[in-house]
Amino acid sequence: MSNNTTEKKAVVFDLDGTLLYTLEDLKNATNYALKQNGMPERTLDEVRRFVGNGVKLLMERAVPDGADNPKFEKTFSDFKEYYEAHCNDNTAPYDGIMELLKELKLNGIKLAIVSNKLDPAVKELN
Repeated sequence: MSNNTTEKKAVVFDLDGTLLYTLEDLKNATNYALKQNGMPERTLDEVRRFVGNGVKLLMERAVPDGADNPKFEKTFSDFKEYYEAHCNDNTAPYDGIMELLKELKLNGIKLAIVSNKLDPAVKELN
């Protein structure tokens, strides 16, 4: 039996760049970690090009010589520590997102977030 009317029961969202503008906090954490380890800082545009596949790959792209750099693990650790404490400094929902989420909930739609972001940050930002 075919039914053209599909009842939506749940909506799953990505977090970074979909629900929330997080780029500024990601840039700040990246640059904090790089600076702590004597490496050149990155611009907002560079960090924008580095994101999208998780923070480890972000840092592999930001650190000179990536994961092969002897200071990579320390730099990545510094990034995670800083970002966990500062993931919500400049992060904000995009225009209209809060209204959209409220409307979906009012209509009985369950909401979920799927993210490759570090779990403590997802919980904090949720």
